[in-house]
Amino acid sequence: MAIHELTLNTTETSIELDKIHLSASNKEKLNQLLKEFSHAEVLKKYKLAVDHKLLLYGDTGCGKTTTAKAIAQSLNKKILILNLGGVIDSRLGQTAKNIAEVFKKASRENAVLFLDEFDYIGKIRDYDTKDSGEMKRLVNTVIQLIDQLPNNTLLIAATNHSSIIDNALLRRFQLKLEFEMPTNSELDIYYDTLLMQFPKEFRGLDRQYNLSYAEAKDIALRAIKNNIIEAEEANN
Repeated sequence: MAIHELTLNTTETSIELDKIHLSASNKEKLNQLLKEFSHAEVLKKYKLAVDHKLLLYGDTGCGKTTTAKAIAQSLNKKILILNLGGVIDSRLGQTAKNIAEVFKKASRENAVLFLDEFDYIGKIRDYDTKDSGEMKRLVNTVIQLIDQLPNNTLLIAATNHSSIIDNALLRRFQLKLEFEMPTNSELDIYYDTLLMQFPKEFRGLDRQYNLSYAEAKDIALRAIKNNIIEAEEANN
């Protein structure tokens, strides 16, 4: 399978990093990462390498993919997105070769490599089948690829299930950012941000809580669209 069929190669405009709703701890870690990349040359003089392996883990719909794209935009780098759940099949030897090609492409283009559904590697390692040896070899291949990745290539992996990932893989990541479900007050701030983009007469919304940012966005935008349509129909 060709590389372009495996990856989503994107330079699309994304949300700026400072507009994403992140915890104070995550903001601090990401600011440090961006500063290190911007001063990579001076750090190199002191034989200090930038941290370039980042794991985003936690609840679904809380901004992991959006954050990865925003980081790439902040670094003015292209982002290559590889969904591991979509490329791993029964031919694990071929899968290893395909993943290796994607790593090479990211290194060659000095891009951000974003591995989504990273837990899929952990899941297949636990399978008890006749192919378990081949699966372990695939995991070892990924570990070697991560270890050999040049410092100027940023690797970001995302997972909703970090607990099932093998420790040998987890240890490769210098930075680990947890994404948790937002609190009610955090959701209120998010709702306010979404609603302020529209005229006051369309902002009526029955706010819901105990859900992710992605779910809140869907609810808010659906309500706004409904308000706009109702106003349009009332004027006709």
